[in-house]
Amino acid sequence: MKTTVLLFLFTVGLVSAQETLQLSEGQASPPANLSDVAWIAGHWQGEAFGGTAEEIWSAPLGNSMMFVFRLVNDGMVSFYESGHIQQSDDSLILQLKHFDGNLMGWEERDETIDFKLVKLEPNKVFFEGLTMEKISDDQMNVWVLIEENGISEEILFAYERVK
Repeated sequence: MKTTVLLFLFTVGLVSAQETLQLSEGQASPPANLSDVAWIAGHWQGEAFGGTAEEIWSAPLGNSMMFVFRLVNDGMVSFYESGHIQQSDDSLILQLKHFDGNLMGWEERDETIDFKLVKLEPNKVFFEGLTMEKISDDQMNVWVLIEENGISEEILFAYERVK
């Protein structure tokens, strides 16, 4: 399941309206800081790709919010992700790496998948190809632009907070 972008995998549905954005050529990311996205912190779980997805985000600390993710199918881990939203100059960037069930990395050692900040709203953050929206204290939607074999699709992942 090595697509170019897989993140925050929960209840899957195709999105008809465009929810993800891209920066224009030469456009810089807007000013933002981690307090603007602190609502993402928590333990989230749902269903995706025929299995159970789990994601845990830390509160802001040390100029970052770290996360871990796993997708479990038929009682076995399909893959993991590890990453962060990091304060970068006056803005934010989301970076991640993928690992298989045995922690073998998908990306090269010094390579990350990067999502630059495009736009920020009070309960919604737009990174390039990835949008996160707070629906309530216990629900969050994430739209991910997945590109595979020259075809682009926005996928909706719906999260529930684990209590």
